Amino acid sequence: MSPLFAEEGRRKLRGAALILAACIVISCVVVAASHLFLEKERRDARATATRLAEARGRVDRIRRERESLEQSSEVFQALRERLMQPESRLELVELMNGLRARHAILALDYEISPQRPLAVAGPAPFAAVDILASRVNLKLRAMHEGDALAFIDSLGESRQGFYPVDRCIMRRLEVVNPDAVQPRVEADCTLEWITMKEKRVA
Repeated sequence: MSPLFAEEGRRKLRGAALILAACIVISCVVVAASHLFLEKERRDARATATRLAEARGRVDRIRRERESLEQSSEVFQALRERLMQPESRLELVELMNGLRARHAILALDYEISPQRPLAVAGPAPFAAVDILASRVNLKLRAMHEGDALAFIDSLGESRQGFYPVDRCIMRRLEVVNPDAVQPRVEADCTLEWITMKEKRVA
């Protein structure tokens, strides 16, 4: 019988086989643990990336909201400066005369109605301010439609009050002598001159 397969040889092989089996088991455990650790690291990396993206999104939203608030604050301040001042009819007359000369308005007639509280849609009035309006009826004549429209636009850009146009009818006029300097269009418009004032505390 060969000494390799004798009892002593089998004992030696058994020990080596046990060591080999133990090495294989340990290797499998190490590989499995490494795989699990790698998967955990990948999950943590994905979770970290998700949290980072959410944080960046929140920062971007906060930045946009801050910019929006700053813009809204600027608009509010501009409207406040424009509307929160007493109605000055003399200044409006001077403004009309200046715009008439700037836009070459040939004839201008206007009437300013008495100031009144403006009815505002909503469940309740404003608690801190009164909104007031004076109706302005104006009729003007000009050489071109553009001059009439520029006059109305410039009036709306005034720094005193707010001038929404309620209605405006423009029509062409018959011209007897085409070579003469005379009105070619007529505009009949109604505007609301809106201002605000703080309510007096009793």
